[in-house]
Amino acid sequence: MSSLLETIMLVCFGFSWPLNLIKNYKAETAKGASLPFILLIITGYIAGICAKLISGNINYVLIAYILNLVMVSLNLVVYFRNVALDKKRAQADQQ
Repeated sequence: MSSLLETIMLVCFGFSWPLNLIKNYKAETAKGASLPFILLIITGYIAGICAKLISGNINYVLIAYILNLVMVSLNLVVYFRNVALDKKRAQADQQ
């Protein structure tokens, strides 16, 4: 039962990350995004994956952790892309 509840929690989070990724990609700006927040979430998912591996409790929940980690990592990539776009716009505004 605990694995099922853990999976439900991860699925709920998992549905929000692609939406956040699309929103950030379309925004083309890093304003309003938080690098420490993204890194904290990534660290949490890595800790969850490590906990599963160390405990030997490897089940379908691990897949949810990995998928969420991938989505948040893609958000990290988009964050740095948007930072670069912000810098490019700032340079263009100065000229």
